[in-house]
Amino acid sequence: MKCISVYTDNFALFSDIFEFVVESQSKLSENEEQEVEGVTFTHSGDAPEHYLERMVQKPEVVVMKDKSRGLTILQHGSVFEILIPTEESSLLS
Repeated sequence: MKCISVYTDNFALFSDIFEFVVESQSKLSENEEQEVEGVTFTHSGDAPEHYLERMVQKPEVVVMKDKSRGLTILQHGSVFEILIPTEESSLLS
């Protein structure tokens, strides 16, 4: 799964820029940063399957799903992580 980190703790602002971030993520190289509306987001690399399993068990982590696109969004502290299935992980499922 590809992980896009969005550095904000403001849910309303995250919601406003979410579509832009998801649309822009395919153009990002690993560890490349971009900024939109004063919020930095970056391609944080690939997250292994066990990362999601481990994170959803933590009480301080909020888990959201966009079922239509297969996205999982984790919010903890001042960061949102958008987990995007890659071709490989989609084929394994």
